[in-house]
Amino acid sequence: MSRSHTQFTPYSRALITIAVMSATLMQVLDTTIVNVALPHMEGSLGTTSDEISWVLTSYLVASAILMPLTGYFTDRLGQKKYLLISISGFVIASILCGAAESIGQIVFFRLLQGVFGAALVPLSQAILTDIYPPEERGSAMAIWGVGVMVGPVLGPTLGGYLTEIASWRWNFYINVPVGIFCLMLTWQMLPETKTKERKMDWIGLTLISLSIGSLQFFLDRGNQDDWLNSSVICIALFLSVIGFLGFILNNIGKKSEDTVFELSIFSDRNFAIGCILIAVFGLGFYGAMIVIPLMLENLFNYPVLTTGLVMAPRGLSGMASMLIVGKLMKYVDPRKIIIIGVLISGYGIYIGTRYNLDISYGWIIYPMILQGFGLGMIFVPLSAVAFSTLPASSRAEGAGLFSLLRTLGSSIGISVVATVLTRRTQMAWNQLGGFINPYNPAVTHYLQPLHINNNSPLAIAILARTLARHAQMLSFVDVFALIAASFVIMLPLVFLLQKPKKQQDEPTIYFE
Repeated sequence: MSRSHTQFTPYSRALITIAVMSATLMQVLDTTIVNVALPHMEGSLGTTSDEISWVLTSYLVASAILMPLTGYFTDRLGQKKYLLISISGFVIASILCGAAESIGQIVFFRLLQGVFGAALVPLSQAILTDIYPPEERGSAMAIWGVGVMVGPVLGPTLGGYLTEIASWRWNFYINVPVGIFCLMLTWQMLPETKTKERKMDWIGLTLISLSIGSLQFFLDRGNQDDWLNSSVICIALFLSVIGFLGFILNNIGKKSEDTVFELSIFSDRNFAIGCILIAVFGLGFYGAMIVIPLMLENLFNYPVLTTGLVMAPRGLSGMASMLIVGKLMKYVDPRKIIIIGVLISGYGIYIGTRYNLDISYGWIIYPMILQGFGLGMIFVPLSAVAFSTLPASSRAEGAGLFSLLRTLGSSIGISVVATVLTRRTQMAWNQLGGFINPYNPAVTHYLQPLHINNNSPLAIAILARTLARHAQMLSFVDVFALIAASFVIMLPLVFLLQKPKKQQDEPTIYFE
């Protein structure tokens, strides 16, 4: 039986939305929920800090490789079957992760988690785009955006809480009840889409997997291994470039149904520009999300719980703006909303360039509210505009590629921020350290109230700690300036987007 989005009742739409968003939130949470638990896992599994980082790397690499294949598996299996397989595999892999007894086991099981979880985010986006009519797509993308953006913010806080009251294993076991709930609701409410025959280009799959996997490894491990000073990192970059070039050459002259994914999808102007914008967006969203907690905990000595509470307004204002924008898009050109969001977020980050070691809570929370509100104004309309001119048959494929670019953009953002933070701290240390010597009267004046002699060991320790704090503060300021600049880069790209056409849509074919 054929059904278009007009034949979904509000009740069925609501239940399908709950099902796919629960799955999305489950997957997105798992990208950050184990971050704070790594030290506990390291002790429990008897491994090193370098080895335990593979718990994160394996998940990210597997997820990045499988995301572009969302369209292929959706065509072959149908949305419902593929979603059920993905959720089931993710839940089973989560149970195995929680029961792991060695570093080898948990890295392998996290790899499986990434394999099955890769499609959850793009599938949810494609499904919501299909079941809602064009005039309600803004609201649908707002709901989807809440899950995708709030999940990473809540992850570390929830992970820290579960680790503290139970153990790190519950960071994985928490997925079991959520996954079972998603399975039951999906099985009951989501109709199956029509399948179509597609061949697998095994050479193309190998090449693009090599490229994406090597790139993700390069980004995730680069700063830790000192980038191109490491032969392993150089090899990863080389393999990524060779794999990508090989994939492009392999696709020349082939029919779209014979390729891993259709490169022609990037000929759609809005989709191509949307993918670039979402990648740049990753630097602003994830870069700030990484750097602000580091600043609060390392410089201002905030406890983990306090840091989570201080970060909460960013997520809450983002949720509020996404829900508002979802309704507003019916009446306002989404490109204008994106531009306003870029300006608001950019200004919220720019305030950080005025920070010093004496700032109060207000100076942290107020810019966070601006950042979150602006990010919501960018994410929702951008997600809608990027798919506004794509045919329904390309949405699943587009959703996979869109999520891949968002993931890679986030990885690039995190890597850039971590590298700049490390390098600028070293530079600031060297520059400021030149002024600390026994002959500088300012040093004597600084130590006088403490009744400490310039040459005492205690004076050296105090001066070293003060120097480290100021050097870190200057590096954080530089990172905020960099992130603010990334928002400026987005502005000219927004002007290249085409205005979405009014209420034109191609029905999606379902059968039962």
